[in-house]
Amino acid sequence: MRMKGTKLYSILKGKCPVCHEGDLYKTKNPYLLSDTLKMHENCPHCHTKFKIEPSFFYGAMYVSYAVGVAFAVAAFIISYFFLNLGRLSSFFVITGTLIVFLPVILRLSRNIWINFFFKYDPEKAK
Repeated sequence: MRMKGTKLYSILKGKCPVCHEGDLYKTKNPYLLSDTLKMHENCPHCHTKFKIEPSFFYGAMYVSYAVGVAFAVAAFIISYFFLNLGRLSSFFVITGTLIVFLPVILRLSRNIWINFFFKYDPEKAK
């Protein structure tokens, strides 16, 4: 993939931010709710330790707020302006969107958070 080597690739694919080869999560499907946030301790490919300090991913809560707001704004714009729903109906669409996409939002926020602290190393991708 052409995006390989960029932070966006790691964020969208859920790959190790250092080598872009190993998966961050034990299961690919975020909708297996019991496994949504189960991550490997280390990258299966380059052995980078993902949790660099205790409670490392607490910072992802702040990112998840921003990602959730982005999903909510997108749901509002689509429902209110494109589907011409009223305010109350748009509110229900926003609520439904946030509930349905919660596992995706949780993973995306962790992916974004970990990419703040690690840099891609093409040597480790080999």
